Amino acid sequence: MELIPLMLMANGAVQVIRKSLETSTRLPEWDWVLSKVWLGSAVLFGIAQIPGFRFLGDLFGEIIYAIVLITVYLLRDYRPARLLSLALLPYAAVYVFNHLVSFVAHGFFDSFSGLFKSIEGFALTWLIGFGVYASIQNNKERKIRKKEEEKRLQEEARKAELEHLVVERTTELTQQKEELEKTLTELQAAQAQLVHAEKMASLGELTAGIAHEIQNPLNFVNNFSELSVELAQELIEEIEKPEPDTGLVKDLARDLAQNQQKINHHGKRAAGIVTGMLQHARTSTGIKEPTDINALADEYLRLSYHGLRAKDKEFNAKMVTEFDPAVGKVDVIPQDMGRVILNLINNAFYAVTQKKNQGLAGYEPTVTISSRRTKSGSVEIRIRDNGTGIPESLKSKIFQPFFTTKPTGKGTGLGLSLAYDIVTKGHGGKMKMDSTEGEGTTFMITLPAKTNSQ
Repeated sequence: MELIPLMLMANGAVQVIRKSLETSTRLPEWDWVLSKVWLGSAVLFGIAQIPGFRFLGDLFGEIIYAIVLITVYLLRDYRPARLLSLALLPYAAVYVFNHLVSFVAHGFFDSFSGLFKSIEGFALTWLIGFGVYASIQNNKERKIRKKEEEKRLQEEARKAELEHLVVERTTELTQQKEELEKTLTELQAAQAQLVHAEKMASLGELTAGIAHEIQNPLNFVNNFSELSVELAQELIEEIEKPEPDTGLVKDLARDLAQNQQKINHHGKRAAGIVTGMLQHARTSTGIKEPTDINALADEYLRLSYHGLRAKDKEFNAKMVTEFDPAVGKVDVIPQDMGRVILNLINNAFYAVTQKKNQGLAGYEPTVTISSRRTKSGSVEIRIRDNGTGIPESLKSKIFQPFFTTKPTGKGTGLGLSLAYDIVTKGHGGKMKMDSTEGEGTTFMITLPAKTNSQ
């Protein structure tokens, strides 16, 4: 074969192998050598034209073949290289075998030279045919690998994009969480303020009731004290007379003694009110103690009534008490249970006042508070009014925090919610409501009575 066509074919085969075996990425340094084969071929071609060096042209094919074999060996762990080795090795084996026989038994080789050439031709045919097949297969696999690599890169890009989205979403959720926590803190602060406002409103009503209640005995004490001073002065004047009237002296002394008894009675009444006020003003300890429920309810009924009278002189309502003596004392937290009763009675008075303002003929505002001991041993307190009642649509919301049927500024919507929590959570009892719109409302408090009546 002419040298130039051989060189062209050899260089073409090397370039095909470079691409098929991806030597640029797998063997970058060796690939540089392969990329310079064309330069080596040109140099070798030039040298082979010099007399005495023509034998180099005959060795060109073997040199290229050796370079290809080295390339396959270096990539022996790469499947396409192993496939290509199946095309190269048979021809290499036949080539070595023919030259070995020719060197050892030259005569025998000449005698059967046709056979040996046929074997070499078959090996060459195998080399070309299987080499083409191997190249085609390698190209197919390379395309598949390329697609897989592109798919992998796309998946990695998608993964990176998703991770970026996750980071953005996490950041957004974190910001939302911080905003919600801030909002919750603000709501808790607002709730605390509203609870404080509700407590202060109850305290104001209680204080007004106490002030009005204590005013009566103080008025009696002042009036009888002034009268006693006048009687004492009359008594002194009568005694200083030359002939005092003994009967008048006795009458004056008797009246003076009666006045002192009345002063003492009303003074004790005022002292009792002050003592009760101090007891109710104490912060709740959260400790239950045996308490006369009937007396507690009656006291807060009067305090609520007089408190409302102090704020509105025109306010008036009928108060009815139906206390069962068998109730006796019950284990409760007096300050907390008093707050519940006061709140319910205030609401009852508000409801009957609203209905009275409607100008209904023959209507008498009435608030009734009753107690009884049930067969199961529990104690039931009922606070009933004949006021405006509660619409059916609002009954399910009545114990919800911040819900109120009163106009804006008249209520915080925490009174009934706090009362419900005090009864159910603080005392393990029950609190229910029964109302008919336009007819009235009844609140029922049921307490587990663990202390026997006394």
